[in-house]
Amino acid sequence: MHLNPYGEYAVRLAADLVNDPPVTVDALVRRCLEAGLVIDFPVGAGDLRDVEAMLVRWCGVVDATGDAERAALVNEMLAAASAYPRMTNHAGDGWHLHYRDDQHSLAGVLEALISVGTALHLVGRGMHRLGRCALDECDDVYVDTSRNGRQRYCSPRCANRDAVRRHRAVRAV
Repeated sequence: MHLNPYGEYAVRLAADLVNDPPVTVDALVRRCLEAGLVIDFPVGAGDLRDVEAMLVRWCGVVDATGDAERAALVNEMLAAASAYPRMTNHAGDGWHLHYRDDQHSLAGVLEALISVGTALHLVGRGMHRLGRCALDECDDVYVDTSRNGRQRYCSPRCANRDAVRRHRAVRAV
């Protein structure tokens, strides 16, 4: 049985979709396939709109100010989207767990995947391991998978830009 795509990979997909939103259903499908999602169900025109709405709810988790609020928001997403875990080999590529009912829409599958993945990421790595970039002019989401759990920027570029800005501010004084 291979590892499940829940946890880090699902949360990274959510952050990627928030930071660079797809503008068409085809672009959404392509990004999901590139992330390793098996899409063996029909995809409809409404999936893009539904995924956008789900990502707005997920951003509420990202922007939560405390652990209890963050947990409550994840729990709401879990209750709406996930089901009891079940073993499946639907794609013939190995047994794995699904935390969703069969025959969902793409939006339903993504909500189950992302809500379970977010829950596993937060309880496994720490409730603080998800946030917005600390650079003032950037509001991208980051998923902290660092060793020390102290990530504050979405990318090395933003971290470097802020470090240079702080350095110049000190030198100007």
